[in-house]
Amino acid sequence: MTLRTGQRTPATAPGRTRPDEPSRLETFIDAMIELGQTGQIFGEHGIGKTATFFSHLARAHPDTALVYVPAANLTPDDLLVNAPVRDPRTGELVLRQLVMSRLKPGRPFVLLIDDSLQAGDTIQSQLMQIACNWTLGEHDLRALGCVGVFLTDNESLAETSARRGDLALLDRMVTMRITANDTSWRRHLAAKYRPWDLRPVFSLWASLSPALRELLSPRTLDHILANAREGFPLRWGLPLVDGARLRLAEPRPDGRPGPDRTAEILDRVAGALGVPNPARIPDPVRQVVRAALRNRWTVLLQGPPGCGKTEVVRQTLREGLGREPLYFSLPVTNVEDLCAPVPSADGTLDNLLAAPFTGPEPKAIVWDEYNRPKDRAAFAKLMEITQEWSLAGRRIEHLRAQIAVQNPPYHLGRKLLVSRNNIAQASRFTASLEVDPEDIPANEWLIARYGADAETVLEWWKHDIDDEGRAWITKRTLERLIKLHRRGLPLEMATVYLGDGEYAPVPLTGLIDRLGGRPVTGLRELARDVAAWEARLRRDAEQSAEGGNDSDVVHQILANAELSQLKKHRAAVSRLVALLPAKLRATYLVGASQKQQRFWTEVFMEMRRG
Repeated sequence: MTLRTGQRTPATAPGRTRPDEPSRLETFIDAMIELGQTGQIFGEHGIGKTATFFSHLARAHPDTALVYVPAANLTPDDLLVNAPVRDPRTGELVLRQLVMSRLKPGRPFVLLIDDSLQAGDTIQSQLMQIACNWTLGEHDLRALGCVGVFLTDNESLAETSARRGDLALLDRMVTMRITANDTSWRRHLAAKYRPWDLRPVFSLWASLSPALRELLSPRTLDHILANAREGFPLRWGLPLVDGARLRLAEPRPDGRPGPDRTAEILDRVAGALGVPNPARIPDPVRQVVRAALRNRWTVLLQGPPGCGKTEVVRQTLREGLGREPLYFSLPVTNVEDLCAPVPSADGTLDNLLAAPFTGPEPKAIVWDEYNRPKDRAAFAKLMEITQEWSLAGRRIEHLRAQIAVQNPPYHLGRKLLVSRNNIAQASRFTASLEVDPEDIPANEWLIARYGADAETVLEWWKHDIDDEGRAWITKRTLERLIKLHRRGLPLEMATVYLGDGEYAPVPLTGLIDRLGGRPVTGLRELARDVAAWEARLRRDAEQSAEGGNDSDVVHQILANAELSQLKKHRAAVSRLVALLPAKLRATYLVGASQKQQRFWTEVFMEMRRG
């Protein structure tokens, strides 16, 4: 039979659930345990189905264990395997069916099979036996201590690989369809984000249309609140689906998206919380990685190839942990690199974790090239790790952060060979960032490593080419340009080769001239002839309070200079900036990192004292 939720009853109306009232799902769980019936639960992604099992069983059935099995990442040998074992009566080797060790927890347990429709055909057959008879192979789950069996998933064919239609199977289960109003997500969010009063946020959510509430699921709202608490842009809480930020737009009657209400809704959430919703923050990659370590977040970073994403992530994690993070490149990662099932001495099937996941040391994981998995099985295992912070049901101890790094599906008009995802997969990340090259502080690293050559190449990159050209010349390309210049090789070979003798469409004449000694104007040149430039700026000031061409040149050079360059030529910078129009000086503090803001604040204070 199927229990349908009432959409118009006061108990399930948006925002009407009382904090002390059991949710419909909690009541259903208790009933199925009492009746000994298999429960099947369908509901949208991100509404708290799985979280309700964890919280409710711990509170209402403290003596009962929850055995959580994510079906999407199961392989046929995970649940049951034939293996030779020695018969204790005869001493002979016999073939026995071994079940996973989690199904023998040593006390009463509830078996929760999550994402049950996403399992493959072989697994579906095993799940049918479990759901119908509470058995698996030759093993009786009741004899092992099982007091409840539940299967959960979203029925949408866009997110599942099967639809359960066998009447022999459906007749063995009690099925309940739920919405967000049937779980206790409001109560849990209110407790998680004290001392905020979230009632205005819940009222805002309840006032949205059903289509918008489905997009802004409780899980996604949780992520938005997490980013708001850190002072980050609230849009980071919205998932990246197939490389594009989720838009909060209600569909039109013809199926096309209507007006984009994302900015409006997020600003209203920020207003209800009394917090800012910044469009940008300085040094976003390092800030969000540090927040991930503090808060135990899973983060997704998406950016163009060659901009230095992975290196700055690994460096920041290394600084925060005091040791190297665990690193996995998905194109070469097999399931066996993560875990493998093996027979254990007690006659069960245990999973061995890869050595890096064990031990008492603090850990963080970098999943590089996240959307280029070697196979579906390896990617499926990641779903459990990123969602539950466990692997094959075993908690990864002392895991403090997970950072996934990937490329967008398209860049510079070209399609990249990356896999697609769905919203259920995308919404697992607390923060999802679209990284621009300017968000990666690789320039200082280049200057520290390559000195004057790096300064020359960076000045060409900043001043001599347009935005499209800068997109083609990544930080990785900049380093190659420097290396080839030092070896006297043609610079064109450092740019991206497009095939058929064609390289990236970026003119290199200006760079060749700069490296060849052609007179140019940069911070070094300003400092070398500071008195003459002071005279030019004074002439500009006499002609107009807004400044002139020379003021614009000096302003552009100071605005684009790296902090190490500003510090190196601080005396000249202080003399010149004092002669710039006030409106130009004010821009140096906008969107700057804390270290840059500190530098300019000190310079401005010296000006006042002078």
